[in-house]
Amino acid sequence: MPRGLQLVFIIIGLIVIGVLLLYIWRQSRLLSEQRLRQKKTEEFQARRRDEMIESIRIIAMAVEEDQVEYSEACLRFKGLLDYLDPGLLEKPPFQVFQTVHDKIQHMPTHRARKNTDAETIKALDKERFAIERQFSDEIRRAATALRHHRFD
Repeated sequence: MPRGLQLVFIIIGLIVIGVLLLYIWRQSRLLSEQRLRQKKTEEFQARRRDEMIESIRIIAMAVEEDQVEYSEACLRFKGLLDYLDPGLLEKPPFQVFQTVHDKIQHMPTHRARKNTDAETIKALDKERFAIERQFSDEIRRAATALRHHRFD
């Protein structure tokens, strides 16, 4: 084989090796970045979960000390538990949160409540307070149980 052809093959081989090394280096860098993003995402989710658990405990203490309306607490518990442990809403004593939520979810909140006429608000509040009275003992027991619940 002529010496010139050998040199061409060697150069082509070196170019292929260089391209492959570049490809491997880029893939390695992308993999490292992906692992870093995944780690940050997992840390964020763990931090978010811890914050939600802390929120549940604070709301539960507020319920125990009558510092929050029970209907508001049930809505908040339902939203937090939907994310943390939806199955818990089906188990006693926590199912009261789902029950109360279902009974009051049709009621307007926030801006919709401000845009609703006073007579309707008065009737809805009367209905809501009746629901709170009906389930008050269950809500307090469930809040206490939830405050002591281990979210593993």
